Amino acid sequence: MALRLTQRLLQTQTPFLTRGYPMLVTKEKSEDVAHTKSSLQKKVTRTDIPSAQYGGRHAVTMLPGGGIGPELMTYVREIFSYCGAPIDFEVIDIDPSTEGNDDLDYAIMSIKRNGVALKGNIETKSQELSDISRNVAIRNELDLYVNVVHCKSYPGIPARHQDIDVVLIRQNTDGEYAMLEHESVPGIVESMKVVTVENAERVARYAFEYARQNNRKKVTTIHKANIMKLSDGLFLECANRVHKDYPELEHDNMIIDNTCMQAVSKPHQFDVMNMTNLYGTIVSNVLCGLMGGAGLISGRNYGDHYAVFEPGTRNTGTAIAGKNIANPVAMINASIDMLNHLGHKEHANVIYEATYQTICNDAIRTPDLGGNHSSTDVVENILKILSAKRVN
Repeated sequence: MALRLTQRLLQTQTPFLTRGYPMLVTKEKSEDVAHTKSSLQKKVTRTDIPSAQYGGRHAVTMLPGGGIGPELMTYVREIFSYCGAPIDFEVIDIDPSTEGNDDLDYAIMSIKRNGVALKGNIETKSQELSDISRNVAIRNELDLYVNVVHCKSYPGIPARHQDIDVVLIRQNTDGEYAMLEHESVPGIVESMKVVTVENAERVARYAFEYARQNNRKKVTTIHKANIMKLSDGLFLECANRVHKDYPELEHDNMIIDNTCMQAVSKPHQFDVMNMTNLYGTIVSNVLCGLMGGAGLISGRNYGDHYAVFEPGTRNTGTAIAGKNIANPVAMINASIDMLNHLGHKEHANVIYEATYQTICNDAIRTPDLGGNHSSTDVVENILKILSAKRVN
């Protein structure tokens, strides 16, 4: 009995921050070393999925956000409860009308405690310079340096193009989102765009490593180095340097304005795209719009220690909140990504299959996809399909 107790204690001493993220420092490295080590020195390793807390269940921070976020989170919780997904949500509401950051600080503390979060878009209604964007603050505080949006078409969904399969890798903490602005003299405002070697190399290495591990052939770096020669020039230079470690992959680059035109006219030429913060926002919205709108695609935010999952276009949807017409698929897909990340593959697969069958085969679609069904119609059909499935 003493031997069994000793073995269990050893099993539970796995470091809390050793989550199975696509890019994670080795278990032996401390958090301080992880943040000071050069990105080119970091090893791309995969660690085991962490031992679940509380009798095989995972605690996950849930941030409903504003607009349609709360109703979409309700659907996710209903689906998880129905199929027995071993997730316990810690729900934290951040009031967008408040001027303080107490709610935000508590949310960040919760994510640091749980390691994983599912979030809607959080509004920041205050125009005071001291009140920063809550979404940006979460990404910066947790060092969620990369955002991944897999734009893959759903067959049968009305769209401008079919058979799109593009992965967007976006730098998540630098660029124009550094929130560094000032009025140098009355009537003249300056906004800084920050590009650092460390973060440019980290996101480039993530893009190339993703391409290698997922049998992709090409990485395209998006920039505006013809005009912003120092900032975007540095980002492009870092991508070219990292590419030398991946000689089997093709690497090219494209200017952001041409990228938008090419994405609309010939999106199939892209495979994996590596880009700065603002360009990632633009291109992800363009591609999602081509595929059917904001209600389909999910987004994943990764750092060395934490992961946050959300809809890919980060829209609040205030205009349709409470009308029972919001498309729940993007948030459901974000929750599926979260389950896969935590190692609950079977639950993720059955929810994905039920969602896919609902919108593709059964054509139960909300108005944004050309349908005439409500949000609850979509969720009820998913639950009906899940009732015939068994999850171990």
